[in-house]
Amino acid sequence: MTERHLIVAAAQLGPIQRAEPRAVAVARMLALMERAHRRGAELIVFPELALTTFFPRHYCARIEDADPWFETAMPSADTAPLFAAARRYGMGFHLGYAELVVEPDPDGVVRPRRFNTAILVGPTGEILLKYRKVHLPGHAEFDPARKVQHLEKRYFEVGNLGFPVLRAPMGAVPGVNMGMLICNDRRWPEAWRVLGLQSVELVALGYNTPSLNQEAGGFEAPHLRVFHSHLSIQAGCYQNACFAVATAKAGIEDGCELFGQSIIVNPQGEIIAEAGSWDDEVITADCDLGMCELGRTTIFAFDRHRRPEAYGRITGQVGAVAPPVWSAPGGGAG
Repeated sequence: MTERHLIVAAAQLGPIQRAEPRAVAVARMLALMERAHRRGAELIVFPELALTTFFPRHYCARIEDADPWFETAMPSADTAPLFAAARRYGMGFHLGYAELVVEPDPDGVVRPRRFNTAILVGPTGEILLKYRKVHLPGHAEFDPARKVQHLEKRYFEVGNLGFPVLRAPMGAVPGVNMGMLICNDRRWPEAWRVLGLQSVELVALGYNTPSLNQEAGGFEAPHLRVFHSHLSIQAGCYQNACFAVATAKAGIEDGCELFGQSIIVNPQGEIIAEAGSWDDEVITADCDLGMCELGRTTIFAFDRHRRPEAYGRITGQVGAVAPPVWSAPGGGAG
């Protein structure tokens, strides 16, 4: 059996402050690409919203006032150097950014639409795949009770491209089954499973996650923020027999602490590389894609073991509903 090895890199970014232009972020990403290339990386994964600060923490009364944070073309004049570097190094890359497009909405009305988007670019500089974030956390209106806003539901629409997987050349491997998730998507097993049902081998995932849970629903210890993030990714990889390159922003950005902790995970759910700083950092791993076969042909052989006829609630219901209340036979007290 032919060996299928891909050397991947997670390119963690330290904070990008609100006043910093895209050119600053791109220059830092180019330095990380060069560093990863020296280590033999064939695919590099950048974080969610990698070109700007995580702007959903900032409130704009007019949504259009946030448009300077969005990209209207890809590549653009600012991002073209990343595509040139991909061709120069023969290296693919994943990039998360805010996307502003004019296209039909679900009612057929052509209008400006805004998405939290990621693209996968091949080693020849061509865009291979696009994904738009489906699971948008946060809220849509200014919340005076919060110290830091989380306005993803204000600035972005729910992604409308599904969870696509594409088989394409990457590095020395003539075909790798690749898909993408963005940040909060990683916490939803349904997202991983849709990718798994397309035989995904490698998931590129970018995120910007604060160290503190700002919601007023209860206390979540800071150390559990990292644990829950890693747990979600490790479970997704194990249960769908795939690798993941999960890349964060980290450090104090606009006064808000992002925990970083970028990781690369194998199909057994093991962390095989982890960032150790809150700064720009490259971590790499040699991924033997043949490892995906064990899970998908044994425990998670979907064709033999899945029972979709029993899973109707997953797609037929949104919120949780209360179960029936038990009562003693005959209606008497137990």
